[in-house]
Amino acid sequence: MRIRSAVHIIGVLVLSLTLFAGARAHAGDDPSFVAFHVGGYDVNDNETAGQFNLEYRSGWDDWYVKPFVGVLATTDAAIYGYGGFMLDVYLGRRLVLTPNVAVGLYSDGDGKDLGSVIEFRSGLELSYRFDNRTRLGIAFHHISNASIEDINPGTETLTLVLSLPLNNLF
Repeated sequence: MRIRSAVHIIGVLVLSLTLFAGARAHAGDDPSFVAFHVGGYDVNDNETAGQFNLEYRSGWDDWYVKPFVGVLATTDAAIYGYGGFMLDVYLGRRLVLTPNVAVGLYSDGDGKDLGSVIEFRSGLELSYRFDNRTRLGIAFHHISNASIEDINPGTETLTLVLSLPLNNLF
């Protein structure tokens, strides 16, 4: 049992170092982005709705972690404003894996009650990066209040993401 745990820990460390090295190799290569999401909200449960996000993703990455802010709206009139941090991990020249975390304020409108005004979001995005730095990808996120309230149903979202470099827009 101890050998299996040690091998697992070593594997996680090697993978982490490899991913971090990949992120460092391309650091500073990308500008700020405006990202548009479209997809499904509460895809894992019975209150599924359409979802739209608009995000500003900063090009600042002095420590490889980039700040971002955004707003999510659903077809059930729920709205969620959030801000957080992301890390771009380059899997070669074209594929970008982006783990991210955020915290924000949520109003359920006519949609799912998540149990709190304060909600946390964590997730992954996998994108294809074009020559002009535009990205097209898919994102999966979990949103919940992390049990800061008694009611914490949480939800999952699945979206298609288009990230446009700001320097190409103006």
